[in-house]
Amino acid sequence: MTDAHQHGYLAHDNKDAVLKRLRRIEGQVRGLQRMVEDEKYCIDVLTQVSAATKALESVALTLLHDHLTHCVVDAAREGGPEADVKVREASDAIARLVRS
Repeated sequence: MTDAHQHGYLAHDNKDAVLKRLRRIEGQVRGLQRMVEDEKYCIDVLTQVSAATKALESVALTLLHDHLTHCVVDAAREGGPEADVKVREASDAIARLVRS
């Protein structure tokens, strides 16, 4: 892929939304640090860990959707070995997400 390639989340104007969600998650993780520092109840900390994990999974699904609908589709239209590379990357990313 050339340097001129625009990533899916940029092409779909999702960059600001993704950054906003990541900043929110960062705040959640900082809250988790405070909870541990303040020796909060384990189950309450675990509940917040679960929430942060789900929030990260949501960001991952957004990025995956954008990658599939932009990067993979564009590569498939162009054909050639790049299409195979993009499909393999997407497949590997899905496998990592499913295993996590």
